[in-house]
Amino acid sequence: MVRAHSFFSAILAEFQIGKLQKVLAFGWRSAFGAAIELANRQRLQPLGVHSMAAPRRGNTGNGCYFITASTFQKRNILQSHRMASLFVDVMLHYRKHEKYLLHEFVVMPDHFHLLISPLETLERTMQLIKGGFSYRARKELAFAYEIWQPSYYDRRVRNADEYFAFREYIRQNAVKQGLAAGPEQYPYCSATPGPLLDPAPERLGLAA
Repeated sequence: MVRAHSFFSAILAEFQIGKLQKVLAFGWRSAFGAAIELANRQRLQPLGVHSMAAPRRGNTGNGCYFITASTFQKRNILQSHRMASLFVDVMLHYRKHEKYLLHEFVVMPDHFHLLISPLETLERTMQLIKGGFSYRARKELAFAYEIWQPSYYDRRVRNADEYFAFREYIRQNAVKQGLAAGPEQYPYCSATPGPLLDPAPERLGLAA
C-alpha cells in the first residue's frame, strides 16, 4: 500500500506540474498576443493623431499665453522654406478667420514659440495650428512622416513685464541660434515686416 500510495502521489505531482506549465504557457501566449495587438493598433494609427493629445487646462479662452511646441523627436522638420512658410501661412489663416489673436511668433527648425490669445480654448487653438499644419503638409507637400511631439508647453502671461520678456525672447530666438544677424532679418518671425498681427492685449495694461 505504501508503494502504491507513493506511485499515485508521483503521478498526481507530475499531473499538477504539467497543468501548471500549460497555464503558464497559455498566460505567456495571451500576454504576447495582447502586446502584438497593441503594437499593431499603434502602428496603424494615422500620423499626427496622438500629437494632439494634451492634458485638459480648463477654460483658457480669456488670456494671453506663451507657447512652445517641438517637432517629433526634435528633428529639423521646419528648417526648409516650404515647411516654415507653410506653417506661417497656417497660423495667419486661422488668425484671419478669428480663431485666436496672434501677437508674436517665431518658427525655428525644430520648434516654434507663440504669444497668443485664444478666443475659444487653448486646446482648440493648438489643435487648429498643429493639426492644420500636419494636414496641409501631407496634402500640399506630400510629407508623410510624424511632425509633432505630443502636447506643448504653455505659460499664461500675467502682466506687461512678462509680455515684453516673452516678446523679446521670441524675437531674439533665431539670432541666438545664429540663423540671422537681427530679428527683422529672420523671415519666419513676427519681427519681420509683413505679417498682419494683433496688438498686445489691453488687459495687461500695455500699448501695442
